[in-house]
Amino acid sequence: MSRANLVLASASLRRLQLLAQIGIAPDHVAPTEIDETPSAKELPRPYVVRMASEKAAAGHAPGQYTLAGDTVVALGRRILPKAETPAEVENCLKSLSGRAHAVMTAICVIDPSGITGHRLSVSRVLVKRLDDCDISGYVQSDEGLGKAGGYGIQGRAGAFIKRINGSYTGIVGLPLWETESLLTGMGYQGK
Repeated sequence: MSRANLVLASASLRRLQLLAQIGIAPDHVAPTEIDETPSAKELPRPYVVRMASEKAAAGHAPGQYTLAGDTVVALGRRILPKAETPAEVENCLKSLSGRAHAVMTAICVIDPSGITGHRLSVSRVLVKRLDDCDISGYVQSDEGLGKAGGYGIQGRAGAFIKRINGSYTGIVGLPLWETESLLTGMGYQGK
């Protein structure tokens, strides 16, 4: 019996690199395009699970495993944007300065027969009080562009983080323990 292919339904280079850390190499990478607009009054947890599920469904074909994920940064009930402009990075950093926030990463796997499984990683992150030099230097680096909450813990912003409680890899974008256990539990056999 041949092994079913694994498709990563994500354009994230970080997710691909994280999978490689645990010896998983997707057979294909097939980013999906979905509407990522939160519904009215949608809370962060249901939103991130819905996004991962919709991305997996959009990239799934029968006979393959499909893995998708989504990450949000939440201040209480508020979902911070995926920063697309320097001004959004700056606004996110000002909001996060001196405060704790949640980073939620949901993953979804659909198996070859269409059965769906989910995992959610929730981490608490405490950011130091950021001064104007911290913020302007980070904005000028462009590292926060395209990232949930306007920062990436794996880069320069790592120096802003006083404490985390949870999964570092979940904060980066793919919680490895949850991912490996979900894939294995759903019968995926790597190469």
